[in-house]
Amino acid sequence: MTERLQPGDPAPAFSLPDADGNEVSLADHKGRKVIVYFYPAALTPGCTKQACDFTDNLDLLAGAGYDVIGISPDQPEKLARFREKEHLKVTLLADPEKTVTESYGAYGEKKNYGKTYMGVIRSTIVVDEEGNVERALYNVRATGHVAKIIKDLGV
Repeated sequence: MTERLQPGDPAPAFSLPDADGNEVSLADHKGRKVIVYFYPAALTPGCTKQACDFTDNLDLLAGAGYDVIGISPDQPEKLARFREKEHLKVTLLADPEKTVTESYGAYGEKKNYGKTYMGVIRSTIVVDEEGNVERALYNVRATGHVAKIIKDLGV
């Protein structure tokens, strides 16, 4: 299991394909704050709720200087279907090897219905303009999470 990030840590650099297969890297967002959130799977109820909440609040967040990037182990084709079906406006990136997910501490042991298994831990990392971790939130709930982030960030 990878170490969880702490405020002040440098955010691990990444470059991953988006839903259209274009490479997107954290460095592309230098000078802006970035909310990087990790979710288990596109087209599932909780992940859909979370992605729709981010989309619904994207203008508010962008106006406050935040870009939003969602990362999951899904392939770009599935992310494209997810984006089209739910009319998502957030940037969705594919991390099928889970290397970025692991580097952010968002992959590890989970428990569900009494079973323990390895998987994506629903997490949100806020990266500042300099590329350092401002906030690191792990095991977040899909419902109500975006509203809490907006409140906590004072947006």
